Amino acid sequence: MSSGNAYDVAIIGGGLAGLSLSITLALEGRRVTVLEKETYPFHRVCGEYISMESHPFLERLGLPLEGLPRIRRLLVSAPDGFTLTHDLDPGGFGISRYTLDALLADRARACGVHLRTGCKVSGVTFRGERFEIQTPGGPVEAAVAVGSFGKRSNLDVQLERPFIREKGNKLNNYIGIKYHIRSTLPEGQIALHNFDRGYCGVSAVDGGRHCLCYLTTAANLEKSGNSLREMEARILYRNPHLREIFENARFEWEKPESIAQISFSQKSSVEGHLLMTGDAAGMISPLCGNGMSMALRSGQLAADAILPFLDGRGTREQMESAYRNTWRRQFAARMRTGRIIQSLFGKPWTTKLFLQILKPFPILTGGIIRKTHGNAF
Repeated sequence: MSSGNAYDVAIIGGGLAGLSLSITLALEGRRVTVLEKETYPFHRVCGEYISMESHPFLERLGLPLEGLPRIRRLLVSAPDGFTLTHDLDPGGFGISRYTLDALLADRARACGVHLRTGCKVSGVTFRGERFEIQTPGGPVEAAVAVGSFGKRSNLDVQLERPFIREKGNKLNNYIGIKYHIRSTLPEGQIALHNFDRGYCGVSAVDGGRHCLCYLTTAANLEKSGNSLREMEARILYRNPHLREIFENARFEWEKPESIAQISFSQKSSVEGHLLMTGDAAGMISPLCGNGMSMALRSGQLAADAILPFLDGRGTREQMESAYRNTWRRQFAARMRTGRIIQSLFGKPWTTKLFLQILKPFPILTGGIIRKTHGNAF
């Protein structure tokens, strides 16, 4: 294989975790390639709110973050419209994935990362302490390979990951829908509006827009004749806050971004010697606090494990063990909290009861919010 296709690290997928990891490694002088099936800029289904814990990290990567909307207040509504509000500490900021991923991609190229777009990986083989990755442009070789390919991939099937083989159940049959809207909603507030078997996040992003992103079950869509418009009118509109938004906001796209077969089942952070980052390591519930920050941090944790291995200061087994352990310490409790909250939300009576219990006790509400956010990194 030519040296032009041989790398220290090959990253499959150019989302937040993959791109931020590539920049971190390139700044340390490593030869890195990112293999992304799409071409930047493009939209992804995502809530597009980032907690301030990630701000120092993104600044260190060299991203310009000035002028983005700051978000300091949370509003949660039950399906009947009952609301709870609370200050967010440390709060966050809004930026669309269309903008952020493109900024990260440009920065990666500037740092010397070989970023291959329109490159769909068809297979990964590990032998003789090296990876061989099959791409349309020919095989790519690397000492370390990282899976950063999002919520679901053909590689999950190849790797025979357990969550792929599961039959449809309440943890693995969700759909995600995202719009960008123009609205008079407050810029400094993120709202989480619940409806029967789902919830919808609304928050400001760059360009004077709001991101409206909701998660619900495939069963809700099937009950509505597989029509998004019908489902929104029949189910989401029962929440008066959502009805008002849908009826009065200006939707920028005729058709939203969508993704199906979302699974919240547990995944392994190392699979077939690939270090898994972001959603590839475990689908991050929107109620864990902030999936975008968790994806970015998982990239940082991967870098912390990979660099000593590349320097000859540890074995592959030690690298994989270090990553598993730090990933678990950072995220296991946070994801568990998110799953518990998720089990209470999306059901009309449990959601309202939960909010009614919390409303007189702001200290308790603040404690739950803190459990779903991490420290600055």
